Amino acid sequence: MTPPEATGIGRDAGAPPPPAVSLCPKPEILRKRADFLRAAQAKRQATPGFLLQARSRGDGSAAVRVGFTCSKKLGNAVARNRAKRRLREVARAFLRQSGQPGWDYVLVGRPQVTAERAFADLLSDMEMALARIHGGKPKPRPAAEETEAGAAQ
Repeated sequence: MTPPEATGIGRDAGAPPPPAVSLCPKPEILRKRADFLRAAQAKRQATPGFLLQARSRGDGSAAVRVGFTCSKKLGNAVARNRAKRRLREVARAFLRQSGQPGWDYVLVGRPQVTAERAFADLLSDMEMALARIHGGKPKPRPAAEETEAGAAQ
């Protein structure tokens, strides 16, 4: 079998095109303790997989900021890091589209749940929590995703 011929010229002849650029900015990461403490005093939404804390900064900034915390109650460093990696992916999947500009979000891991819960359930938890924090109802998932999920089982 022969490889397809390159259509371009030079070094980048076979390189794939660059990924599409999202118009929504990437969420900034919370790093200062004071920001975490302010978020802890604001709105909270508990879900089976994690706790979401959210607050409006009111500073007129369009940036969405997100922080993650997992205490030693979750287990050793391996378990805490796994839980944080999963929370980062959940935030990445939703906050670009559903995060409100000028808001801080903190995702708090839960012992024996965050690292073990099915990832699809964590995604639905995030969708529901954001909808409740911002006073709306969760958007129904498109029918195509539901049929694909049912066919995969």
